[in-house]
Amino acid sequence: MRTLTWDQVASRRLARSQLAEHAPADRLLQVVSGVCGIQAQVMGAAELGVAARVDGLTRADLQGELWERRRLVKVWSIRGTLHLHPADELPLWMAALQVEPYWRRPGWLELYGLTEDEAEAVLQAIGDALDGKCLTREELGKEVVRRVGEWAERTTKVIQFGKEAETWPQLLSAAAQAGRLLHGPNAGQRTTFVRADQWIDGWRELDPHEALAEVLRRYLTTYGPATESQFGRWLGAEPNHVRHVVESLAGELVEVDVEGSRALLPAADADTPAGGETGSVRLLPKYDCYVLGSRLGRNHVVTEKVNARLRAHPRGRYEGAVGHSLLLVDGIVAGMWNQKARSKRVEVRVEPFRRLTSSERGELEAEATRIGRFLGTEAALSIGALT
Repeated sequence: MRTLTWDQVASRRLARSQLAEHAPADRLLQVVSGVCGIQAQVMGAAELGVAARVDGLTRADLQGELWERRRLVKVWSIRGTLHLHPADELPLWMAALQVEPYWRRPGWLELYGLTEDEAEAVLQAIGDALDGKCLTREELGKEVVRRVGEWAERTTKVIQFGKEAETWPQLLSAAAQAGRLLHGPNAGQRTTFVRADQWIDGWRELDPHEALAEVLRRYLTTYGPATESQFGRWLGAEPNHVRHVVESLAGELVEVDVEGSRALLPAADADTPAGGETGSVRLLPKYDCYVLGSRLGRNHVVTEKVNARLRAHPRGRYEGAVGHSLLLVDGIVAGMWNQKARSKRVEVRVEPFRRLTSSERGELEAEATRIGRFLGTEAALSIGALT
């Protein structure tokens, strides 16, 4: 059995996550693909996640890829959360989530007071309403109700969330997975939606099981080693489906030992060098894919001592490390940071959890400068406790 150290795993993940060295701007799409998508529930965090990996890029460049050139898309995917993906890979990710659509899972329909026929009707109505159109959420809701009836706007008390939930929006993510919906460009402060199969070129239907297998390969290549249950939690897939896809790839996967923890890697990739020297300092935004994807050995990425510091912060009580903007040194969380926009600059304040070397401080200055360039302004770095 191949053995790895945690340092080798960290080096490997840093390289595969494009955090060991910055990629040039013309490799933006390859970077987003390589990290299996950038979480975009908070768009500002997604933008900074790209800026942490790609040099020479501005926010306007990224917006152009989304809304003008349409080579990137914003869509509900992994774990049912919004992500950025290359447009030509959208059919792959949507197909992988269609092995068992979430809304068909036992209990989901009951939770929202829907029948299967009603859910199908809403999905059809969403696709029909967006045919050749770009609609705001409010406009789409009116069109859905006009097509299926007023029952679509009823609200249901969802006990586990402790609040009322309107019926038809619960199928928005399902419509995305079926290729009927994508996020469109904002109309002022309002979100809009478009038809996925009309917005991007080359939409195609893929076999869900084959797509899920490819997603597993990609995840293990970037964030492995990992167990099948860790992959399932990362993707938001049912355990039995993950087990079946792992079994179907038995000849392609090998088990490795990481200082006593056993997990999977693609066999063709298991002997690839770890990724060279680390020595990187990065300012990661909240919900960054590196932290979210590093399931095996998360306690080595975010040590217990660091976790205690993060939990002392109000946000850390509820979301842990992923809810913080993090200072990453050699793949390990070494502090937290925030930014505040001023009239003519952005203030970047970093709270390290240990003393930084002069070299690390120099890299930190460069990271703050890079954030300023991405945002189209000057950056001012300060080091000290966050308030």
